[in-house]
Amino acid sequence: MENFDLCVIGGGPSGYAAAMRAIDFGKKVILIEKGKLGGAGIYDGALTSKTTWELANKVFSINEMLSLNNRQPFEMSWEDVKQTVSEAVFDRKQQYSAHIKLLQEETSSVRFEYARGTGKLLSKNEVEITTKKGVNVIWADNIILATGSRPRKLPTIPIDEKIIMTSDGIHHMDDYPKSLVILGAGVIGCEYATIFSNFGKTKVYLIDRADRILPFEDEDVAGMVSENLKANGVTIHSTAKLDRMEIVDGEVEYEISNDDGSREIIRVEKALLSVGRIPNVENLGLENAGVNLSDRNYISDNNTQTNVPNIYAVGDVSGHIALVNIGEIEGRHAVERMFDGKTDSVSYDNICTIMFLSPEVASVGMNEQQCLARGKSFKVVKIDFSCIARAIAMRKTRGFFKIMVTDDDEMHILGMRAIGEHASSAIQAIGLLIKMNQPIEVLADLVHPHPSIIEGIQECVRMLLNKSIFKSAVFKDAMYCYRREPEGAVEHLQEL
Repeated sequence: MENFDLCVIGGGPSGYAAAMRAIDFGKKVILIEKGKLGGAGIYDGALTSKTTWELANKVFSINEMLSLNNRQPFEMSWEDVKQTVSEAVFDRKQQYSAHIKLLQEETSSVRFEYARGTGKLLSKNEVEITTKKGVNVIWADNIILATGSRPRKLPTIPIDEKIIMTSDGIHHMDDYPKSLVILGAGVIGCEYATIFSNFGKTKVYLIDRADRILPFEDEDVAGMVSENLKANGVTIHSTAKLDRMEIVDGEVEYEISNDDGSREIIRVEKALLSVGRIPNVENLGLENAGVNLSDRNYISDNNTQTNVPNIYAVGDVSGHIALVNIGEIEGRHAVERMFDGKTDSVSYDNICTIMFLSPEVASVGMNEQQCLARGKSFKVVKIDFSCIARAIAMRKTRGFFKIMVTDDDEMHILGMRAIGEHASSAIQAIGLLIKMNQPIEVLADLVHPHPSIIEGIQECVRMLLNKSIFKSAVFKDAMYCYRREPEGAVEHLQEL
């Protein structure tokens, strides 16, 4: 029986990052993956959807300019979309494949093995590996479970991944659907509504049980995304209950009950279910090692460590924030706990995230809803993109920056929301300030490039310090300062 310092089961973003971090410590590592190396970080997930979003966004921008001169819209074939996505996937796949191959060459000083197959726990140290070559059992001092997740399905809806699909099937269609209904108005549902409405070839319907999309976000952010989707032809069924969805004559027929008591029956060509994901915990042999599951069927962990001290769980399977970057952080963190004695906990408080919508939304730290939940007063400063020179130059003035700070002289940053062009490029500095617990003066005195979108952040900070170039008392429709009280009261402040 071959011995390893670490066995990683699952070669997605979190598992791959964990294996590579263990190599840094000179450990003997084996990585097991039953499917495709890179997992949902590459295939039918982050890379595929974001590549498609980039294409749709470009098509939308081109047609926005063409419409100003009453010219015919530009069209991109679905075949070209699929080809571009395939090229992006191939590029990333080749990087992973070449990396793995070189790590395993005889001339390499790294003690690393990659097994294409399934891994199953036989005990807290023994792992059974089944590949095309047969079955092998290895011993591992430490084990990381990084088996990821898959799209959640509903038992009452017949999913065939051709007519009624999840994210596993949506990229494999033969052509744009003439019409598409999306069940679920969270980030992924809104993302695909944005993609297909931006291509301009599909009538999109979005079913939302809540009274507004993106209910976890502030109303001003969700409201702007909703307005833009509607302006782009998306029908949003707000406060709607899905009574049935079925395949009829090769199409999708769905029936909804509205909040006012009315009912609608609508026929569309395709449907996409975006109702969350579930962890891949089956056939792992968790019971053989005594690993516990949570009430929600995720692998229970305490700062990546399960109830069995030498076994760790990272990424989607642990039930924390299901993002590629978070999975990678968790994987690396688990290894550092094992081999470097790290005692700090993984922090999920100030994570920079992007929502690929129209326009894109970026966030770090808390939003207003979360700040109110703390039960303390805080200050909010907000500037519209119409006051930012770069946005004016780009003719992309729909959007805003919003920063929440403590209601004291220090004014430490609690969080930020950005919606608009280049939003994702604007939040990193704020994330760093939050992590370092630095005051806002650091940004106010920094020389920003001109013209740039991030100048808007600087102007926000200057507004809080009473030294902005434009005064909020003059531009009341585009520059806002206010104090929020725990009970929700708002005090508008033109000069703070």
